[in-house]
Amino acid sequence: MNQDLSIISLVLQASAVVQLVMAGLVLVSLASWTVIFGKLFGLRTVRSRNEAFEREFWSGRSLTELNQAATNKADAAPIERIFASGMREFLKLRERRLDAGAQLDGARRAMRASFQRELDAIESHLSFLASVGSVSPYVGLFGTVWGIMHAFVGLSNLQQVTLATVAPGIAEALVATAIGLFAAIPAVVAYNRFARDIDRIATQFETFIEEFSNILQRNATGPAGSV
Repeated sequence: MNQDLSIISLVLQASAVVQLVMAGLVLVSLASWTVIFGKLFGLRTVRSRNEAFEREFWSGRSLTELNQAATNKADAAPIERIFASGMREFLKLRERRLDAGAQLDGARRAMRASFQRELDAIESHLSFLASVGSVSPYVGLFGTVWGIMHAFVGLSNLQQVTLATVAPGIAEALVATAIGLFAAIPAVVAYNRFARDIDRIATQFETFIEEFSNILQRNATGPAGSV
């Protein structure tokens, strides 16, 4: 009964299929944690840059100065790029002397397109976390079922089966499920957290588009050169 039931020994004693499942789950878990940390720092950067631009936007600087600064800035905030796309389209339509409604509609369409591009970039790799969270437990369960099946096939050759002979094989198989849950739980928690944060950022984008559209509407109906 002196069976070694440490995690390392159980992994080493598992069948080739179960070891392959475990290795795959460990790699997926490492990739998941890489995405989690990358997304965590990425969203923090997005929020800080957006807040910095909004402070600058409402500080009283002219729209022309803000547009020039956004055009020349390599690390512009996502909300700043939305502003620049709307402003650029507004100025183009204004130079063509279209009516105020056409100027505003064009600027809003440009900002909406930029909004979708920025949101797609922010949501990158989020589907990977969702897949890890939903699939990993089933992959681990497959490894467990296979391991238990392999263990019982081996026990069929024994004359006498006791708990001591059954326990190691079942324990080896259950490690696969444990690793699957280890990969899935952080991915699910991170996905829910990031989805909530991205919803807030999207709301911030939409609010800014509406507020900036009101400013553009006043400029479109005002005298030329008032931007």
